[in-house]
Amino acid sequence: MSFSDHEAADPGLVAILAALKAGGTPVSGESLAAVTGVSRTAVWKRINRLKALGYEIAAAPRQGYRLLAVPDKLLPEEVLPGLATRRLRGPLHHFEVIGSTNDLAKELAAGGAPEGTLVTAEGQQAGRGRLGRQWLSPPGVGLYVSLVLRPNLPPTEMPALTLTTAVAGVRAVRRATGLTPDIKWPNDLLLDGKKVAGVLTEMETESDRIRYLVVGWGLNVNNAGFPPDLADIATSLRLAAGRTFSRVAILRAWLEEFEALYERFLARDFPAILREWREHNVTLGQEVQVRQGDRLICGRAVEVDEEGALLVEQPAGRLIRVVSGEITPDPGRGPGQ
Repeated sequence: MSFSDHEAADPGLVAILAALKAGGTPVSGESLAAVTGVSRTAVWKRINRLKALGYEIAAAPRQGYRLLAVPDKLLPEEVLPGLATRRLRGPLHHFEVIGSTNDLAKELAAGGAPEGTLVTAEGQQAGRGRLGRQWLSPPGVGLYVSLVLRPNLPPTEMPALTLTTAVAGVRAVRRATGLTPDIKWPNDLLLDGKKVAGVLTEMETESDRIRYLVVGWGLNVNNAGFPPDLADIATSLRLAAGRTFSRVAILRAWLEEFEALYERFLARDFPAILREWREHNVTLGQEVQVRQGDRLICGRAVEVDEEGALLVEQPAGRLIRVVSGEITPDPGRGPGQ
């Protein structure tokens, strides 16, 4: 398997970056060679590689190299150093533009990629949301990331794990930005009633176990606006807060928060995670419509069960258990009707 863009963190690049970031003063090629254990020619090649990735580096005779600016990119050299995770820490495959991070992550997982493998992109040409919908993925402003998991669990656990990803998203956004999104069942994140993030989980099974699970997260971070057909239903962290944010910081926060919740999930502590999910949800208690293909379920969303399914109570009192579907407010019935 081959990749057209930046695949994984080069230890030499990481070491050079750490040295350049350490003091803010020029660092000689000789010092960088000593840090990395390579020749000055190899240092020069890595400096040029960093420049190609978007780092602004000045070189002055008899002074050395100085880092002027760091690109706002989801590069492994930026994401992985300092990441406080144990199992969810790469390898990270980064692309300027890709069709879909989820599609590549599934390909990697099918080929044996370990749990924790990440795919990030600055932009997507065929980003996907739930139910086959397109996810608008303009370059350089959003978070487009897919994560490979290998939980030793039956497929019936996936809805609950999907809810867990939403809680991690709320925690990460709140921690990195101060904003606290709401959750629309099962895992859409909303700010001011508009969608700011979505999760797409896809799995491959064998027998009665999950072979691998890919969690794709799309987050509108620094979008300045949206096309007319999305302006009334989509927002970004920038639009909500009036300022821009570091996508790297948010991704790190999500990986750390999700790992903590994932380990609790594997330890059979989903009831506690579900309680936190309920604290942020805006679906329960509402009159809703759930569309499943040609089938339309109408009623009040009354609860989410211990497996992550939504319980919808119809007017006659019948409870319908919903595992998947597109949920919208029921235009014919308001709350309490």
